[in-house]
Amino acid sequence: MSVGAGSPERRVRVASGQGFWGDQLEAPVGQVERGPIDYLMLDYLAEVTMSILRKQHAKDPRAGYARDFVALMERIFPVCIERGIRVVSNAGGVNPLGCVDALVAAGRGVGVGGRARVGLVTGDDLMDRLDELLAAGHELRHMESGRPLADVRDAVQSANVYLGAAPIVEALRRGADVVLTGRAIDAALTYAPLVYEFDWPMDDYDLLAAGVVAGHINECGAQSTGGNCLIDWWKIPDLANVGFPIVEASPDGTFVVTKHEGTGGWVTRASVTEQLLYEIGDPAAYLGPDVAADFTSVELVDDGPDRVRVQGVRGGPPPEKLKVSVAYAAGWKSVGTLMYAWPDAAAKARVADEVLRERLDRLGLHFAEIHTELVGWSATHGPLAGEPDPDIPEVQLRVAVRADERGPVERFTREIAPLVLTGPPSVTGYATGRPRVDEIVAFWPALIDRSVVEPHVCVEVRDV
Repeated sequence: MSVGAGSPERRVRVASGQGFWGDQLEAPVGQVERGPIDYLMLDYLAEVTMSILRKQHAKDPRAGYARDFVALMERIFPVCIERGIRVVSNAGGVNPLGCVDALVAAGRGVGVGGRARVGLVTGDDLMDRLDELLAAGHELRHMESGRPLADVRDAVQSANVYLGAAPIVEALRRGADVVLTGRAIDAALTYAPLVYEFDWPMDDYDLLAAGVVAGHINECGAQSTGGNCLIDWWKIPDLANVGFPIVEASPDGTFVVTKHEGTGGWVTRASVTEQLLYEIGDPAAYLGPDVAADFTSVELVDDGPDRVRVQGVRGGPPPEKLKVSVAYAAGWKSVGTLMYAWPDAAAKARVADEVLRERLDRLGLHFAEIHTELVGWSATHGPLAGEPDPDIPEVQLRVAVRADERGPVERFTREIAPLVLTGPPSVTGYATGRPRVDEIVAFWPALIDRSVVEPHVCVEVRDV
């Protein structure tokens, strides 16, 4: 546990337990049970995840959150309360209220009733206010194309703004043992506890930037401890038992990245550097709701086996606008696959693709896009793959189509299987049936003035 507030040796340990919805289910259990930590952060959300959750919520108003989170808390809630481990998570998705209701019921079911408090952060969901905001001149233009959201307003399914640390800090100050949010930035799940524990001022941008860097290292789980690691990946020990990262932070903003003893993977300057570079855009100004962090100022120092010290982080004022994640209906899609075997596997797949496209054209079917990959040759590197080796033992033909209407996509799914007997020879892998037709929920990134968001952010704390 963390040492007293007045001690120069004070450390706060924030452990990462999930890097995305679908990450290793046992990882957070191991973080809680294998050694001392003060906080467990659980990151479930990404842009595509919000779209999935919105589709679930549309079908069932009780859904729309990461249900894995509630099942996990049923396992670890009692030990977290006994050991004083506080949990911070964005598992609320597009239905944080429903998630809290389920969590409170689960907590009472496993015996922590009367001993635990749950904090709820809302205000990120803009859907009920969307028309009001558009009418007031907030155009929510696409950050890349510049198009106003009005162009697709009728298709919008969700709109959530990325919140920062302040409401999480408030929930912790009110005594929450678990803090649940909707769309908060990933890094805030780590640095909000540090702001709370060390009483960092929200205008000390160097400290906040250090917290953002800590959160960025934590947010993708084992990606900073050897998972998905490029450098010397074949040397990484015991990935089957890979440890997840733990940030040991100090009041001055320096921190050490480590993991529990006895776990696999590794923490090295290389593994931490790879995660630092992941999805950051401009390294000199990594923008968030609370600070612009300068990743070029980061210094990494070896601090012993599986320990890397991070120091020297600098930051500046945050932008005036907050980022908004909008999901909107963008048509229909389907993906069909067939496997072609040697000899001339790639040549057969190419001819099959040509035959399929000609048949679709003869049927008068119109698609916004048809995309073909030859898995085993060009799926990853595209044109850079060059000409295929004629001795490739097998190639998977993968064809994806997209259309504004469902009809053409539905018909496409009926034209894949006939290639087995009416196309090139040596087809395998066709026994799984017709491809599935899926609705496309697309991502629309936008910006909005923080002045119209932050007054609507609410923090509620409930007794379990």
